[in-house]
Amino acid sequence: MAREKKKVNFSSKLVFTALAMICVGLIVVSYLFPDVLSPVRNAVGNFFAPMQKGITVIGEGISDKLKLFSDKKELIEQNEKLTDELNNLKVEIQRLGQEKSELSFYRELYEYDSVYQNSQKVAARVISRDPNGLCTTFTVDKGADDGITPDMNVVAGGGLVGIVTETGKNWAKIRTIISDDSAISGRFQITSDNCIVRGNTKRMEDGFIDVEMISLNAEVYDNYEVVTSYISDKYLPGILIGYVTNVRKDPSELNKRAYLAPVVDFEHLEAVLIIKAVRENLEGLEE
Repeated sequence: MAREKKKVNFSSKLVFTALAMICVGLIVVSYLFPDVLSPVRNAVGNFFAPMQKGITVIGEGISDKLKLFSDKKELIEQNEKLTDELNNLKVEIQRLGQEKSELSFYRELYEYDSVYQNSQKVAARVISRDPNGLCTTFTVDKGADDGITPDMNVVAGGGLVGIVTETGKNWAKIRTIISDDSAISGRFQITSDNCIVRGNTKRMEDGFIDVEMISLNAEVYDNYEVVTSYISDKYLPGILIGYVTNVRKDPSELNKRAYLAPVVDFEHLEAVLIIKAVRENLEGLEE
């Protein structure tokens, strides 16, 4: 039978003691005989130097990547913060713009508070227009529940918009002065000469409607104001309609005619003021 090899066991304590003694010996020899271990140090240095350089380069690269990642993360956080602040500013600007629009809306509408002070007025917003886009008629968000009735006058933008023709519970339909069906008894503010203001959708494409039945003797000129007259059966007197231009003789030569530029911007009309008074119910209206 073959002999079994004896296993040699070294205790960890013994190994540690031996390594410690070797290290101490090397330290002593290095101290007493520095030249003896110089080749060993050089060899070890030459062996480990490239490794140390590589480790240093790798460490610096990792450090740069970590810094870049940290900077990128910080920039993303700052960008998100700035984006939130920008969105908040946009909301605030929109809110302020809306408040400014509301203020301008009410200031403009209530320019007529000095007219018919004993009559109540209702502000209303335009909720639908004619499909043709000419704004000959439109619907507002106030109606019978708000005391609105047909034949009430409607104003905006410093002048006459038209008249209420139909009402529902919470809506009212307005026919504007530019409609082909509109005919208003007007007068020149300066001379008190009477005339008829007629809607003309085709001519309104150029920004004008018609003024007819001006007396041949009337001394009226371009840019004269035309307001609603006292003899109108539907419209309250004294409301500005617009300004005349191109005053000339009618082909019949029995009177004059002109064009009129309405004071109201019908293309951008968004809100109106309804005067809660019907012409036939008012008393004591004198020129």
